[in-house]
Amino acid sequence: MLERLEIEVFLALTEELHFGRTAERLRLTTGRVSQVVKTLERRIGGQLFERTSRSVRVTAVGRQLAEDLAPVVAALEEALRRAVDASRGVTGELRVAFLGEWTAPVLLKAVALFGERHPECRVDVREVQLSNSRSSLEDGSIDVLVASYPFDGMALGPILLTERRALAVPVGHPLAAEASVSLEVLADHPVVQYPAVTSIGFKRDRTPDRTPSGRPVPEGPSGGTFSEMLSLVAMGRGVLPVGEHCRQYYPRPDLAYVPIHDAPPIERGLVWRPGNTTGRVREFVRAAAEVAAAG
Repeated sequence: MLERLEIEVFLALTEELHFGRTAERLRLTTGRVSQVVKTLERRIGGQLFERTSRSVRVTAVGRQLAEDLAPVVAALEEALRRAVDASRGVTGELRVAFLGEWTAPVLLKAVALFGERHPECRVDVREVQLSNSRSSLEDGSIDVLVASYPFDGMALGPILLTERRALAVPVGHPLAAEASVSLEVLADHPVVQYPAVTSIGFKRDRTPDRTPSGRPVPEGPSGGTFSEMLSLVAMGRGVLPVGEHCRQYYPRPDLAYVPIHDAPPIERGLVWRPGNTTGRVREFVRAAAEVAAAG
């Protein structure tokens, strides 16, 4: 059985590749780091590092050990975090938000289940817009958000909702009478754009700059909110790929929603700032996943 110090020194040295920096990082002496490594190598019966006066390199045996140890250490740390959370209880306040009205029902069900399990934690539910969804996570105004994937730079939970895609067009548009359309039609019409603050990955998924065959997609004007974007479509300024639930949550007499038959589904779930993975957040993600699995 490896001792905790041996594991810490070994993994730190595989990252730093420098005995001095490893010692400083772990608040040990360089001699102590060297001693621990030598003891570990004797126990294993082979070299873990190739050392010269100028460099430190991980051997093949060392790389394999690091790959095998990393998930074990992560699991131990997660178990410790869960134990700490359990001993303290899930208390305080959790601020959750939704982006898009049709995501609210699953969020509220998750809030209800979370509240049953953790009555001492107050849950505040808010709505955010395209323009402030990311900034609200980054500045700590909200802890967790139900949003569409991909959501660049954030931790992502399990998929909670999926929906087919449709194309929003003006009610008198030639495509409005079609039973369904292909993504290839995007090359023939300007596509209304999301706000500049929206992530690159999200834009690439929702309003691609090329069709599947490689044809360029002309850019239309941008809207500040989703309602503004739909209004631009109604004005004839462009078309917009959306989720099929827009039929129910954004019905308008001046718009038609035409199914897109060759597009992958839109996926939605919880997102949060990686540095804010608290016990409250983990327990809420678990509750939401259970609600979604139960239908």
